[in-house]
Amino acid sequence: MDYKFLFESMLTHLKQGILVVDTNANVIFYNEPVTHMAGIDAEGAVGKNILDIFPGLTPDTSTFYYVLRTGKPLIDYVQTYFNFRGEQVTTLTSTMPLIKNGKIIGAFELYRDFSTVGELSEKIVSLQKELYKKASSQKVYIENRAQYTFEDIIGKSAVIKELKDKAKKIAESSSPVLVYGETGTGKELLVQAIHNASFTRKNKPFIAQNCAALPKTLLEGILFGTTAGSFTGAKDRPGLFELADGGTLFLDEINSMDIELQAKLLRVLQDKVIRRLGGAKTIVVDVRVIASTNEHPLKAVEKKLLREDLYYRLNVISLEIPPLRERKEDIPVLTEHFIKLYNRQLCKNVRGISQEVMDMFMNYSWPGNVRELKSTIESIINFMDGDMITVKEVTMKNCFVTSEGIEFQHPDKNSYVPPLEEAICNFEKNLIQKAISKANGNYAEAARLLKIPRQTLHNKIKKYGITKKFITE
Repeated sequence: MDYKFLFESMLTHLKQGILVVDTNANVIFYNEPVTHMAGIDAEGAVGKNILDIFPGLTPDTSTFYYVLRTGKPLIDYVQTYFNFRGEQVTTLTSTMPLIKNGKIIGAFELYRDFSTVGELSEKIVSLQKELYKKASSQKVYIENRAQYTFEDIIGKSAVIKELKDKAKKIAESSSPVLVYGETGTGKELLVQAIHNASFTRKNKPFIAQNCAALPKTLLEGILFGTTAGSFTGAKDRPGLFELADGGTLFLDEINSMDIELQAKLLRVLQDKVIRRLGGAKTIVVDVRVIASTNEHPLKAVEKKLLREDLYYRLNVISLEIPPLRERKEDIPVLTEHFIKLYNRQLCKNVRGISQEVMDMFMNYSWPGNVRELKSTIESIINFMDGDMITVKEVTMKNCFVTSEGIEFQHPDKNSYVPPLEEAICNFEKNLIQKAISKANGNYAEAARLLKIPRQTLHNKIKKYGITKKFITE
């Protein structure tokens, strides 16, 4: 069979355009017999750079430049641009690298008019929304189940790989675990992954309780349960230990638990029995306790925030999650992961970030760790119109303000510089939030840390619209 004849016949009747470029993005083959979306013929296209054919594109927005730079294909990508005749067109494109002997020798693209798939796209988006609604409604049903696994822990650094390997080895153990990590490093994600990796416990309850969120009088009843008549209005109710029987109880910020209550917790860990508040009988429970602290456990012991005997009982297995600033090689993969996540959730089509922004990300200290990176990307994508995160989007969001009040900017002299009053307000808001977080939501303590009157703090909280929501997230 004459394969050249077969290939030419297919191209003649194909309703898709085909572009092939070399490593410099210069066109070496062009075929568009039906639609003429590019606004140029083959004779005029071959030999031209792709940016000359589509003058509205740049190296940051061109799919060809992206594929040649990364070696990664872009499949079914929706792109709006001006063609060679200056007409605005929207196409559905698939751009793929040409690789020979392990080296990129060019790239090719198949594209067609997006209007031909518009109706189908709308149906898909509608179906995705329906599925998302159904998935959201199921969260109530799986309230006492862990949803994350080790696959959800994103990172390629040696420390993260070692942490995951270590955690997998102890997943089946019934010994208590103490997890240490700064705020935002992903302590609960790790704990849920350990629970789900256990064959004996993964189908049993997973219950998490933040020890800083409740005062001692309430937390004791919540943990151990109550007996009718033990205090005014008390009813027979099981505590979290009973509810978590057979599964895992995660006690977050254990260093915020009252010292006397820590003594009762120690007894439960040793004897495996609990007694409801005001009750007489003991109840045997099979619960694996995993606790966490957001400051080093030994420092918490020194400050008398964590009982020494409880520390030694919990520290049978200790896992430390390093802060993001100590594993910066994870920033690119985390960034890519969060961009994909918010593309799905926010119906966006962001392809990635520019090298300048990546440099900013790599040079920033990320005091809020992975949670701050995630929130930063979510914030940027919410306001984006384009498909590439550039310095403009980042600096206009004032994302990088350190605790010292220095705004991190790319050294380019043309970078965005915020007005002084705006920068001062951002710094003041950031500092107040940090104080409230350090005080575990206690405004009076936060005012003392800031050395300002309590009323002044309340006025500024109202001014900046600060809530306690960010503390528990």
